[in-house]
Amino acid sequence: MSVPRSTTTVVRHNGSLADLQAYVHDWAKRLGWWDQDVEKDRSLGAILALIHSEISEALEELRDGHEPDEVYVDEKGKPQGFGIELADALIRILDTCERYGIDLQACFDQKMAYNETRSWRHGGKRL
Repeated sequence: MSVPRSTTTVVRHNGSLADLQAYVHDWAKRLGWWDQDVEKDRSLGAILALIHSEISEALEELRDGHEPDEVYVDEKGKPQGFGIELADALIRILDTCERYGIDLQACFDQKMAYNETRSWRHGGKRL
């Protein structure tokens, strides 16, 4: 997949998931998303709704006929596409985890260790 360049700087991060959480949260704080005024007006439920909205935007990319691996840049230079919306959801998840002291790597490892014990297509559902 070829990712077109936008007018923004490309940031590569090669650290651990914990480092990525800290990086994203520091960025969000620098942009004012965790100052006292914003934080007092934003519940954890509202944050979850924002994460969900990014997933909904990913669905809209598919509904608009874009391929899952398609990345394009709009007229303002903003990257768009299914993967970009999933990245937005991940950014919000990482930021939230860091803010609330959740070790996402440990949670991921614990859940995957449990998942490894599950049977083929567990739960009896087709999808």
